[in-house]
Amino acid sequence: MSLFNVFNISGSAMSAQSQRLNAVASNLANADSAASANGAAYKAKQVVFSAVPTKSPDASGVKVTKVIEDQSPPRIIYDPKHPLADEKGYVSMPNVNVTEEMVNMISASRAYQNNVETMNAVKTMLSKTLTIGQS
Repeated sequence: MSLFNVFNISGSAMSAQSQRLNAVASNLANADSAASANGAAYKAKQVVFSAVPTKSPDASGVKVTKVIEDQSPPRIIYDPKHPLADEKGYVSMPNVNVTEEMVNMISASRAYQNNVETMNAVKTMLSKTLTIGQS
């Protein structure tokens, strides 16, 4: 595998992790909102990755194939004074687990950072390779 393929692979991974971070940010921003734009409770979004073949037969990149909504049921809380409460006083809240989203955010951030470090290491190796015959 050529070192130049590393840039394509790491770049695709960074793009995918960036989209994952955007989904996490959206989930965290809506964790306490009782209604989304369509009037129903917000549903957490999850990013689905897939491998993408590269020019090298022994390596592949990554891309986001789709963003799906979590189908778990909404959190139901009892708050009879809430304007969106039903006749029994219950409010449907988003199915966002803030702890899981924070772990997901840390994982995506670390994956992004690792890909940046990989690209920097390859850049340094290529730069050193160019200076081999200069002395």
